[in-house]
Amino acid sequence: MHIKIISIFPEMFYPIINYGITKQAINKKKLQIQLIQLRNFSNNKRKNIDDRPYGGGAGMIFTAPPLKRAIHFSKLKSKTPIKVIYLSPQGKKINQKNIDELMKNHTLILICGRYEGIDERIILTEIDEEWSIGDYVLSGGELAAMVLIDVITRFIPGVIKKKQSLIEESFFHGILDCPHYTRPKKISGIHVPKILLSGNHKKICEWKIQTAIKNTLKKRPDLLKNINYKKITKSKL
Repeated sequence: MHIKIISIFPEMFYPIINYGITKQAINKKKLQIQLIQLRNFSNNKRKNIDDRPYGGGAGMIFTAPPLKRAIHFSKLKSKTPIKVIYLSPQGKKINQKNIDELMKNHTLILICGRYEGIDERIILTEIDEEWSIGDYVLSGGELAAMVLIDVITRFIPGVIKKKQSLIEESFFHGILDCPHYTRPKKISGIHVPKILLSGNHKKICEWKIQTAIKNTLKKRPDLLKNINYKKITKSKL
């Protein structure tokens, strides 16, 4: 997987490149990340990439020419399918299903906007999809891009050795995960459920499914509207 990031603050991505699951993926050569400084594609001496919006209004807008040049540069020499994504609060929300769709593209170009956004003509001519991590406004697209990269990286084949750990996580089956317990057996007067200590794997699996559904009903009942219960009950949470 190759991810190219266009930003005016590429240094913000150093932590995810140098730590955790993303670093592991890069070290295993399962993932390549290229940071692209948008200002390098400005043709003026001050390296300006923004301007006031036509029609008035607060804030500044990323101008089209440098952003277009940066996108075209990012596409050079790519021999795999490319998808250009603009991280925007107006985009569709990221969820597990559309992450699966993204995994079919081997090269992603992520556009991290700032200020009041980018020139609409770039969205119309250069952007394949707009994506959002929630119904709120961030100061820029960098944090949203980091979230997207982390989610994608976990599902790159060979990055996480135990595939079962991915299957058991929240949202994989469209519902939340079941509760988890570890040592010691008793904390603050609360015991680990006896079923988890029984060694009966069939009963433990049934308990996990039941508590996962209860957990979803309590915290995110909206997720239960389109759930395939037969598929869940056949799974091994």
